[in-house]
Amino acid sequence: MTAPVPEFPADFLWGVSASAFQIEGSLTADGRGPSSWDAFTGERGRIKDGSHAAVATDHYRRYREDVALMARLGVDAYRFSVSWSRVLPDGHGRVNDKGLDFYDRLVDELCASGIAPVPTLFHWDTPLALERHGGWLDRDTAERFAAYASVVAERLADRVPMWITINEPAEVTLLGYGLGEHAPGRRLVFDALPAAHHQLLAHGMGVQALRAAGARQIGIAASHSPVWSAGDSDDDRAAAELYDTLTNRLFADPVLTGAYPDESLASLLPGPVAEDLKTISAPLDWYGINYYNPMLVGAPQPSVDATSADATAFDAASADATSFGGIDVPSDLPFAIRQIEGRELTDFGWPVVPDGLRELLATMRERYGDRLPPLYITENGCSYGDGPDPETGRIDDARRVTYHDGHVRALHEAMAEGADVRGYFIWSILDNFEWAEGYRQRFGLVHVDYETLARTPKQSYAWYRDLIKSGR
Repeated sequence: MTAPVPEFPADFLWGVSASAFQIEGSLTADGRGPSSWDAFTGERGRIKDGSHAAVATDHYRRYREDVALMARLGVDAYRFSVSWSRVLPDGHGRVNDKGLDFYDRLVDELCASGIAPVPTLFHWDTPLALERHGGWLDRDTAERFAAYASVVAERLADRVPMWITINEPAEVTLLGYGLGEHAPGRRLVFDALPAAHHQLLAHGMGVQALRAAGARQIGIAASHSPVWSAGDSDDDRAAAELYDTLTNRLFADPVLTGAYPDESLASLLPGPVAEDLKTISAPLDWYGINYYNPMLVGAPQPSVDATSADATAFDAASADATSFGGIDVPSDLPFAIRQIEGRELTDFGWPVVPDGLRELLATMRERYGDRLPPLYITENGCSYGDGPDPETGRIDDARRVTYHDGHVRALHEAMAEGADVRGYFIWSILDNFEWAEGYRQRFGLVHVDYETLARTPKQSYAWYRDLIKSGR
């Protein structure tokens, strides 16, 4: 048993989340076009368990069952994503009304259940036709995104109270175009930077398109992590600062301040950068933070005396990580990711550090001041593979309960320190197709049997239900 969670404001938003490609399945149904992830999963060796998302959790056909699970959970909001190629099979041009009809039905079902629909317009699944013309390396993709945002908003804005333009542009840039571990599988390293700029430009143009179509309460969902220096040497600190710039500030600074964090970095981006930044920094109603864990970063060659105030000492001879969380990290980068020792790890190999969320929120307040709009934690979650007890059928995922309990408490502490956080979305409502990991990693509050597609709420589902109920 855990102690009662501290009291949150009465209007605090409790939510759950998912994304289209990870749960919908029905990849060729009703005129949907292929996406970059359809192609990526079709390439041998890309998905670690050899699986694909053709069925996923079959949410496209079972969405009413899934909304009923959310209603019993008692959440205020459901963050889902719209499949761009389900709405515009080629990424632009002809609108697929049957694809839009699905999201119409989903939004209506959510509204009828008293759950606020919170759509994300881009959650990594670029229409394949656009990807083949350069994807996010091509400026035209930003303009296509704005037109797509208009189409979706014109259909749904009358019932949707809250919008997200783009989810985690850092991961698309770094993992998709930089390291080749995610779709589209490009290994461009620093030549991937145009993908960052064009996603940010798409965000800004999307904000304008959404507002023109009558949408309200618009934000972005960006991944952020505290970055800890692996040691006190100048090289370690410089490496950590560079990593912080590339993964945190490269994406938040343009949106929140209208400038890139480094002039030399900005000079590498396709222009007109100064003019684009005016669009990128269009005022937001709120800013979304996806938090999972801090990152421990040092110079490529670790210092023998490397220490960190926030992590235990590590063996310098084996400190360089060739992979982190299942992602292969090149050894020739100007920084190295270390493993944080002395912490419990999730099944993904990510360290469990609840106080990192409080630290991150404090850093955001210090870094951006009054330019920081109200915040939502748009993702927070953990992968644990607990399955049904063979005798009782119950799923005791106590580690997930402990994880979320700790993070909710850290969030409450951050709010007491002055962080203006308005809501918290757990990732995710269902076990799902976890990108390059396939079905090996389970983040859900609800277990999915991938053979029968049966849904079984876990202990963490009951914990979250009770937390929401007590909060009200």
